[in-house]
Amino acid sequence: MATAVETLDKLERRITISFPISEVQSEVEKRLKVRARTAKAPGFRPGKVPMKMVAAQYGYQVETEVLNDKVGQAFSVAANENKLRVAGYPKIEPKNTEGAVEGSLAFDATFEIYPEFVVGDLSAAEVEQVKTEVSDAEIDKTIDILRKQRVHFHIKGEQGAHGDGGEPVAQNGDRATLDFVGKIDGVEFAGGKADDFAFVLGEGRMLPEFEAATLGLKSGESKTFPLAFPEDYHGKDVAGKTAEFTVTLKKLEWAHLPEVDAEFAKSLGVEDGDLAKMRADIKENLEREVKGRVKAKTKDSVMDALVKAVEFDVPKALVEQDGQRLAEMTRQDMAQRGMNVKDVPFPPELFAAQAERRVRLGLILAELVKANNLQATAEQIKAQVEDFAQSYEDPQQVVKYYYSDRNRLAEVEALVLEENVVNYVLGKSKVTDKMLPFDELMGNNAQ
Repeated sequence: MATAVETLDKLERRITISFPISEVQSEVEKRLKVRARTAKAPGFRPGKVPMKMVAAQYGYQVETEVLNDKVGQAFSVAANENKLRVAGYPKIEPKNTEGAVEGSLAFDATFEIYPEFVVGDLSAAEVEQVKTEVSDAEIDKTIDILRKQRVHFHIKGEQGAHGDGGEPVAQNGDRATLDFVGKIDGVEFAGGKADDFAFVLGEGRMLPEFEAATLGLKSGESKTFPLAFPEDYHGKDVAGKTAEFTVTLKKLEWAHLPEVDAEFAKSLGVEDGDLAKMRADIKENLEREVKGRVKAKTKDSVMDALVKAVEFDVPKALVEQDGQRLAEMTRQDMAQRGMNVKDVPFPPELFAAQAERRVRLGLILAELVKANNLQATAEQIKAQVEDFAQSYEDPQQVVKYYYSDRNRLAEVEALVLEENVVNYVLGKSKVTDKMLPFDELMGNNAQ
C-alpha cells in the first residue's frame, strides 16, 4: 500500500510504500527453492544441497532482489493510481520504524514529476530567419580552392612545360624544402632540428619569424636568425624562450595550378568536360551546403525564442542525467581524437547549463508536437532520406542504408520533427529576415 502523495517542492514529491514482511518472506522462500534446484556445494550433487546451505549462500541476494521488486512494483502502482508523470528515478530509503504497522516494511520514495505547462501565444516571440545567396563570386572562390587542392610543384627557375616560375627566390606560395637547427643558449633542443622539411610559404604553418627568414633565400643559401616562442606555444619546454635558428634552403618549388579547362572539369566528375555544367554542379553543391547551414542557424534562433517564451521549472533529475550523458560523450569524443582521458575527471556540473537547456527544449518540443500534431510523417521521413542521398554517387544505396536500421531512421525522424516545430514557430512568431554573407555563414572556410 502507499500513502497520499506529499508535495515537498515545486516538482518534488514523496510517497510512503509499505507491505507485510510475510509477503517478502514468502517470495524469498519461493525463489530460494528455485535456486535450490541447480545449487552446487562441495560434497553434494547439484539440486541436493540442503535448504539451510542454499539460504546461507543466496539468502541476502534473493532478499535484496525481492525487496527491490516489491518496492518497484508498489511505486509503479502508486504512480499510476495518482496519475503521476515521474521524471527520472525515485530515491528509495527505509522509513523510520516509529509509527509503522507491526509486521510490515515501509519505504519513502522521493521523486520529481514532469512540469505541467502550455506553450502559449508565440506572436511576440522574435525569430531571425537567415538567408544567404550563392553568387558567381562564391563559385569562383570554390574553383580556386579546388585548383589549390590539385596543385603541382616544379623546381623554380628551371624551364618546363608550364614555365620556370620566375626568379628562383623564395616567395609566398612557393614550397620550400630545408634543413634547420634551433638552439637555446647554444644548446640544441628537442624538436628543434629537421632535415628535408617542406612547407608552403604564406600558409601560416610556421611561426612568422621562421617564414620571414626563409623569404628571399635561394637554393643552397643559409640564414641564422632569432625566434621568440610565444608564451602559449604548445611545446612547454621552449614556450616564452628565444632560440637561434639556422635554416638552409635545399629545394625551392613553385606552385602550378591547373587551368580551368575541360580536363579540370573532368577531374571533378563532369564526364564531357563542359565548364558550364561544372559551374552548375559546384553551385548546386554550395546551395545544398548553404541550405543546411541556414536551416541550422534559423533553428537555433527558434530554439532561443522558445526558451525565452516558455517558463517552467525543470526536473533536476533529468538535468543531472543529461549532464552525465554529455560528460560521457565528451570523454568518448576526446578519446577518439587520440587524447588520453582515462584519468581525467568530467564533472557533470560542468555541463549543467547545457544540460538544463537541452532538457527544457526537449520538454517544450514534446509539448508543441503533442498539442499541434507535429509528428513526422512517413512521407516526410522518406523525403528527408532521399534529400540526404542526393549528394552521394549511389543515392539508392544510401536510402537502403537508412531504411535497414531503425536507429538511423529514428535519427532522421527526430530531424524532421524538429523541422516541423521550426516551421510551426516561424508561422506563429515575429520573423525578421537576415541576409548573411556567404563567407560569414561558412565560417570563412571558403577563403
